[in-house]
This record gives sequence, C-alpha cells and structure tokens, in this order.
Amino acid sequence: MRILKASLAATVFILPVAAQADEADPNTIVVTAGRQEQKLSEVAQSVSVIDSQEITRRQSIAVTDLLRTVPGVRVSATGGLGNLTSVFIRGANSDHTVALIDGVKINDPSSTAGGYDFGSLVTGNIDRIEVVRGSQSVLWGSQAIGGIVNVITKQPTEDLTAEGGAEYGWRDTARLVGNVAGKFGPVSASVGGNFQRSDGFSAATAGSEKDGYRNYGANAKVNVAFTDAVSLDLRGWYSDSKTDIDGSSFVPPYEPIDTPEYAKVEQWVAYAGLNAALFDGRLRNRFGYARTSTRRTLYDPTFTPAAYFDSKGRNERFEYQGIAQIADALEATFGAETEKSRLLNDGFGSTTRASTRQNSFYGQLAVKPVTGLALTGGIRRDDHDDFGGKTTVAASGLFTPNDGATTIRASYSEGFKAPSLYQLYGDYGNTVLRPESSRGWEAGVTQQLVDGRMELSATWFQRNTRNLVDFIGCDDDIGICEDRPFGTYDNVARARAKGLEATVTLRPTDAFTVQGAYSWVKSEDRTTGLDLARRPRHSVSLLVDYGWAFGLSTGATVTQVSGSWSSPGEFRRLEGYVLVDLRAALPIGDNIELFGRVENLFNERYETVADYGTAGRAAYGGVRFKL
Repeated sequence: MRILKASLAATVFILPVAAQADEADPNTIVVTAGRQEQKLSEVAQSVSVIDSQEITRRQSIAVTDLLRTVPGVRVSATGGLGNLTSVFIRGANSDHTVALIDGVKINDPSSTAGGYDFGSLVTGNIDRIEVVRGSQSVLWGSQAIGGIVNVITKQPTEDLTAEGGAEYGWRDTARLVGNVAGKFGPVSASVGGNFQRSDGFSAATAGSEKDGYRNYGANAKVNVAFTDAVSLDLRGWYSDSKTDIDGSSFVPPYEPIDTPEYAKVEQWVAYAGLNAALFDGRLRNRFGYARTSTRRTLYDPTFTPAAYFDSKGRNERFEYQGIAQIADALEATFGAETEKSRLLNDGFGSTTRASTRQNSFYGQLAVKPVTGLALTGGIRRDDHDDFGGKTTVAASGLFTPNDGATTIRASYSEGFKAPSLYQLYGDYGNTVLRPESSRGWEAGVTQQLVDGRMELSATWFQRNTRNLVDFIGCDDDIGICEDRPFGTYDNVARARAKGLEATVTLRPTDAFTVQGAYSWVKSEDRTTGLDLARRPRHSVSLLVDYGWAFGLSTGATVTQVSGSWSSPGEFRRLEGYVLVDLRAALPIGDNIELFGRVENLFNERYETVADYGTAGRAAYGGVRFKL
C-alpha cells in the first residue's frame, strides 16, 4: 500500500508519463558482458544499461542512486556521500562485486576484503553504466561472483564539443561539472573535471553534527590512430575526497556517535593500450597496462598527530586480449593477464606490508549455428602466489525464434575470489586460505508485444558459494588458532542465493513510457540457515518521465525496499522503506537547460545500516549547457 500511494503521487505529478528503459532497446551496444562491443539482443547474460540520457534525466549525484533501481542490486551506506557504501548483486557479498572504470578494475587491495567502496563515486562526466549480474570470472577473474559494475566516462567526439553544469541545494550542496571532447587529425580526446561539496547530515543516527563532504574529480581519454588498423588508447581517472565521519562509543552498545574525525581518500586509474587489427580486421589484438592506486587516511583532530590510520592499495595489470573471427558464425575471445597487488596499512599500533601476484589465461568461443541461436562457452585458469590454481568455466545460450520478439536465455557460470591481502597477511591473517568459489545458473525470457511498445522480462537465478572467508574467534591455542589469541580468518562459511527479477516496459507512444522492476532475492548462510546481512528480499522500482510539447520534461522515481537484518545472526532488524524522487527540466534555447529535483519527497526516515543516518527530504536546482 505504501508504494501504491507513492506511485499515485508521482503519477499525478507527471502525467502523462515516460521513462528510460535500461534493457528495452535490443540494439543497444554493451561492452562489459563479452569484453567487446555486442548488441544487447545477442547477450545471454542479464545486463542493465543506464545510458547518458537517463543519467542526465534522473539528475542523481551518487552512482548508487542510479544502481538502486537496477533489478537484483541492493545498496547500503554508513551515512551520506563519502561514507562506506556497499553494492550487493543478487545477494552476493559486496566484495563479490567487480567495479570498473572504463573497463579497468578498481577494487581496493588495501581494504579488508579487497572490495570497492562506492561512497565517493559520483556521476560527474559519466557517460553510461553497465551492470552485468551473475558470476563472470571466466572473462573478469577474481571477485566476479555477484556481478560487475562498469562505469564508462565521456567518449571523444568527431566534432569539438563542450558541456557542463552547475547546481546548488539542500545543506549548502554545490556541484560543478565540465567536459571538452573533439578530434584533431589522428588524435581524438575527451577531458573533464568535476567538483562536489556538501555540509551533509550526521552519519550517526543519534548525532546532530553535520558530516560534510568534498570531492575533486578528473577524467581523460585520448586515442591516437596511427593507421586504420593500429591505435594507441590512453585513459585516466582521478578522485580526491574528504569526508567527515562519526566514530563509535567506547561503551556498550558501541553505537556510532558524533566525533570530529574525517577521512581523505585519493584514487588514481591509469591505462595505456595498443590496439592492432590484422588480416582485414579478422584478428583484433589489444596489449594493455593498467595501474590503480587508492590511499585512505583517517584523522582525529584530538590526536597528536591527527592522522591515526593510513592505507595504500596498488594494483598493476599487464594484459593481452585477442578476438578472432574464425568464420562468419564462429568467434574466439582469448587472453592472458598478470596482476600484482600491494598493500600498506599503518595504524592502530601495527604496520602491514604485503604483495601477491596472479597470472591468468582465458578463452571463450561464440558460435551462431543457425539463425536466432547463439551459444557461448569459456574457460579460465588463474595461478596465485599463495593459494595455487583455480579453474572456472561458463556456458550460455540465447534463442529467438521470431527475430527478437521472443528471446529465451540460459547460462551456467562459475566465479571465484582470491583471499584479500589483509585476510592473508593482516593482523589476523591466514596464509593457507583457499579462494571463495561459486556455481550458478539462470534462465529467462523476454517478450515484446504490440509492435515492441510493450516488453516483459523475467529471469530466475540460483547460486551456491562455498569456502567463504569469515573471521573466527579463538578460544584454544591449537590448530589454526595457534598464536592467534584474538582470532583469525578461515574458510568457514557457505551461502546460497536464489531469486526472481522481473521488468515491464510500456511505450504507448514515443513520448509515453513506463518501466517497472521487481526483484525477489533470498540469500542465506547455509551453515546457520539465517538470512545474510543487509540483503532485503523484495524491492520494487518505478521510473516515469514525460517530455511536454513545449519542452518541459517531468519525471519521478519510486523505490520500495523490504526490511532486512543489519548484521549476521538476525539480531537487529532494519525496517523497509519507500522513496519518491521528483524531477523537472526546461530548455532555454538550443544549448542551455534549467533543471531541479526533490529527493525523498515524503521525508522517509530509514536506515540501510543500523544506527547510521540517511538523507531526508532535499531540493536541488541548476543549469547545464552543451555546445
């Protein structure tokens, strides 16, 4: 009933309505599922695309505000922008989500489990987001158990273009974004920057002190075409953020309270690749080098010195990928990678230095034996300095008997995650940990009706994960607990996730579109039979927008998420919630547009992590241009 009332309120605001359907256009080109350009209609995996038009239309600052409407995706945060934010895909752990910037893995080797913190990832100069759900380790390696989030920045353009914008709103929030792109002879480039600041709100629910946020960001892509077949590809991304955080009390129940602490995080991504096409383009080769770096420093002004914890994580990857068109209906994708990860953690009375190397080889065949049928199979081998080798396989099939009106998809996939450097070598490390691994399958159908103006889609999935690494207490000085009086990490957990993802898209006219999505995801600890923490079972989203004849566009996003448990063991219940966001935009001439939005219209009070606050009702307005 709550979401019905919210939906009615949103519909009254924008009727007639329209929405961007992230999976509706079968001709949409995606690059993440197969590590190359493919039509969405030819991909058997579950893929959602949030394109540049939707990013602009929805006006969201945080990438996670866009992700929370993707089927099968859940988001939790310990406060506002900049605070620790986790993304769970199909009930998997947050560190089972591979995060990419322009195809480069950015998971942090210095974090406890090696995952990525989405808290400072903002939408400035992002062109599109691709989300692939399900285990994808054959092509993407370690951590791809739940799925992949690939954030793609603005692309170079043929003509010289400039775009940007500014906005201001609630709690002295300000934002500036700009990007310039063009082509100059053999060189094409896209370069941009963004700034974001806010006074914020208290990260601790019980607190009253505002926890502010500030971020500087930059992005760059340069391509040099030496010939039609040979080119140099350079990419860069940078983020520098400062976030006020709240610490914990030193007495039970150890809940978060107002403190003067803050965190600074600096992230770098750099990539250089040489592309060479041989035999009239039937063999495409890519030789690449990628380097990512994350430095996180925690400060407390009441300490001397103020910095009390410093972590540095660095990842270097050399890779080769080849794509061979063996025949018109047979294509092979293959490659090799070597990756070295390093961490340096200094604080809380100890220092940890560690590094490890992993070498990988993979291959995948895609065949189209008859019209409408596409089959894919792949295998990967990873050799790790510490745990040894791991082999994963995957297979998928897609069939359409009527030129895309009906599409039937099915796939089997395996995933794995290497133990993080901290789990291996940290204060509670265990160097004999085995990799976490998963086996899963999914099957789905998509049906287009009424000349493509209605689309229905449903997917059922199931995944079993074993050898999950968890922290264990040590009561006896024997076995794995020898010389570890405070505990250690061990492969002690198993999990199972299963669920249904369903979407409906309606387009009665070109200007009238509605998209709804529903997800039911049950994820449980197979050892205890209890639900995994912060994994709500139900979520519903409704996206609606309308472009009026005189240029005004109005829209709304309605999201309902069911209750969940905040921590393992089902000790603390998080109540469900409904969020309603409204937005509008009005062009002024051909190149300028005014826009505004209201987030959390009904001022819903909720938590995604126990005792950590979320934003109340807020309003923003701004201007953007494109030349």
